[in-house]
Amino acid sequence: MSPLPILYSFRRCPYAMRARLALLVSGQAVVIREVKLRAKPAAMLAASPKGTVPVLCLPDGTVIEQSLDIMRWALGRGDPEGWLAGDDAALVARNDGPFKHHLDRTKYPDRHGSDPAVHRGAALELLADWDARLAATGYLCGPARTLADMAVFPFVRQFAAVDPDWFAAQPLPHVHRWLARHLADPLFGRAMIRLSPWAEGDDPIPFGPIPPDA
Repeated sequence: MSPLPILYSFRRCPYAMRARLALLVSGQAVVIREVKLRAKPAAMLAASPKGTVPVLCLPDGTVIEQSLDIMRWALGRGDPEGWLAGDDAALVARNDGPFKHHLDRTKYPDRHGSDPAVHRGAALELLADWDARLAATGYLCGPARTLADMAVFPFVRQFAAVDPDWFAAQPLPHVHRWLARHLADPLFGRAMIRLSPWAEGDDPIPFGPIPPDA
C-alpha cells in the first residue's frame, strides 16, 4: 500500500475533476493513477467494484468512492479557503440530478434517444437560476469560491463545450464570468495535468499540494 492515498482519476470526468480540485486546494498530497475507461485497472476494480472514477484509497485500507465524499474528506484535513462553508447540498444535488440529466441528453442524444434541443432548453433554465444567484455575490454561496462552485463548475464547463458559440450567445452574463474565472485560475490548470494511463508496475506520480508561490 502506498504511504500516500491513491486517487484513481480520469482527466475529463467532471466528478474526478472536482475531487482533484478539492485535493489540490486542501494541500493533501496523493498518488494519482489516470484510468483508461475502456481498460480499467484490476487494482481499481478490486478496491471499488462500481468501476467509476474517482476512487480514493487511503493507506489504512479505507476506500472513498464518491466525488463529494472525497472533496469533504480532503477539505476536512485542510480548508484554507473555507470551501466547506459553501457545502450547499441542495444546490449540488440540483447539479448532480436535473442538470446532469439534461447535460447528458444534450451531449449524447443518440445514446439516450433524446431531443437535444429540449434538454438544452431545460438545462438553460437551471443556468438562469444560477445566473441570478451569481449576480448577487459573484459566487454560488457568497463572495468567494466554495465547495458548491467547484462541485458544479466542471459540469457547466462540459455543457458550455457542447456548442460554445450557442452558449456564448445566451443571456447568462454572470455564469459566463464565473465560468471564465474558474477556467483561467491556476488551480484548474494544475487539476488538468495530462497523464498517461496507469499500469501495474509504473512509478508513482505525486499530485499536489499547491506550492506557496503558485
